[in-house]
Amino acid sequence: MLSNPVVAKDGEIVIGMAYAKTGWMEAYDGDGAKMAELWIERVNASGGIGGKKIKLLTADTKTDRVEAAKAGQRLVSEGVDLLIVSADYDYGSPTALQGQKAGVVSVSLGAGDPKMGVVGIGPLVFTSAVAAQLEGATMADWGIEKKGFKKGYELIDDINEYSKSVCAGYKWAFGSKAKVVGSDSFKLTDAAVNAQVTRLAEAVKNDGVDNVMVCFSGTPAASVIRQIRAAGITIPIMSGTSMDGTYWVNSVPDLKDFYLPTSALPQGDSRAEVNKITEAFKAKYGSVPSTQYPYPIYAWLDLWRKAVEATGTTDTKAVIGELETYSDVPTVLGLRSFSPKLHIQTRSPLLITRYADGKQAFVEEWRIPTDIPADVLYRTKK
Repeated sequence: MLSNPVVAKDGEIVIGMAYAKTGWMEAYDGDGAKMAELWIERVNASGGIGGKKIKLLTADTKTDRVEAAKAGQRLVSEGVDLLIVSADYDYGSPTALQGQKAGVVSVSLGAGDPKMGVVGIGPLVFTSAVAAQLEGATMADWGIEKKGFKKGYELIDDINEYSKSVCAGYKWAFGSKAKVVGSDSFKLTDAAVNAQVTRLAEAVKNDGVDNVMVCFSGTPAASVIRQIRAAGITIPIMSGTSMDGTYWVNSVPDLKDFYLPTSALPQGDSRAEVNKITEAFKAKYGSVPSTQYPYPIYAWLDLWRKAVEATGTTDTKAVIGELETYSDVPTVLGLRSFSPKLHIQTRSPLLITRYADGKQAFVEEWRIPTDIPADVLYRTKK
């Protein structure tokens, strides 16, 4: 591994950030990159890390995997101490692989796939996000314990790996305490999901299904929710964090009994420190984030700073060794843990939110009681 002492580079610590400044991934990377820049600005204003200021280098991946790899190569050639990559496994892993090869710690802005880490790329790679399986598991456990759900049902976008992972977590957690009556799939490219909605309605009527977990991502998912409600199905609907925010709710009139987990609420979080970050973001960029996605990188960078200060160096081996000792360490987003096997959050608390009157509101914080098994995290169980 390369050695990256804090005292190198004329007293600077260098962070490289390769993300999509252009292309469709910009919608997912843009605010996260801004949040990382805000973090750097605030740390530098407070004196830096160990008295050393942070220098930021950036590169555009152009929402292209080949360009992502090239961007990673360029940044590691500049001698960066940390490499920040795109908020998606497919588009962030080519960059992180360059960091892994060069002996540099990498972190994704928000990939929810556990493969963005030790198993999928290598032991120098982290993601700031929670595992998609944790989202589904959190909603299942909360639904059983707080809403009294007994019979669940899954609707899965079967071409999206994130969606499959959310429902894998739901099925594991719900099935451990109650019963998942049925599962159906669709593609978000489908204009209509009449057949799937009809089967769900039959399961509600004939089998007593009392909740449905819809696992998908992107704005077209609102059409699925609208069709469920238009069919007269009034049972509570739960989903993953991909539906966070209110940008889509106007397409589902009078939406209610819809719930999802999130790491942060840009509009009125229950935690004062998160609201301070939101205010600083607005002051710098003119508006608050539209979703929770930018916040996890802020919490992760706080932990990285803690590890650098604790070890007195940015040396890869030392920093990772320190990070992997962290168990239930408090952050602005709640408790965070790492281990030699897991560089993603699999049991951190999430905020349960509900939708009503076109608004998203905080319900309570929830944490699943047990660890998610490896075969669920990596979806190896058939």
